[in-house]
Amino acid sequence: MMVPKFRVWDKEHKRMLNIDTLALSFSPKGVLTSIYTYGPDFSNDPDILGDDEPDLDSVILEQFTGLKDVNGKDIYECDIIKSNYKYAQPKVSQIIIEGGNSYILGEDLATGNEMLVSDHIGEIKVIGNVHTNPELLETQHDTRTD
Repeated sequence: MMVPKFRVWDKEHKRMLNIDTLALSFSPKGVLTSIYTYGPDFSNDPDILGDDEPDLDSVILEQFTGLKDVNGKDIYECDIIKSNYKYAQPKVSQIIIEGGNSYILGEDLATGNEMLVSDHIGEIKVIGNVHTNPELLETQHDTRTD
């Protein structure tokens, strides 16, 4: 069984926090309430953290897809990938996780559906993420012809 792996985008300091050890706390209704790490902890519960600590609203938790790109780089949710898959539009796209599956956010022209990352793993390369490289997605959309 693979242990879920995550990274955390710190919106306030505009940096990616690579987390080796991570503990997540959820409410009884399944809502994420705290992230505990060996670095900074994040929570919305004032009883858990002091006033000077960052809160959960200042970060974005991103899950590892369990897959690696053509260069062996881990693929995470919110990564931007470049695909050589000839039926995909756009060629530069974002990774999303939905219902336990990792998808390339972009339409497969053969089926009209979003594509499973695992179906095209030999054709994709991580080139950035939506936080530090949003222009990669904008450039792709600007250069498309309709």
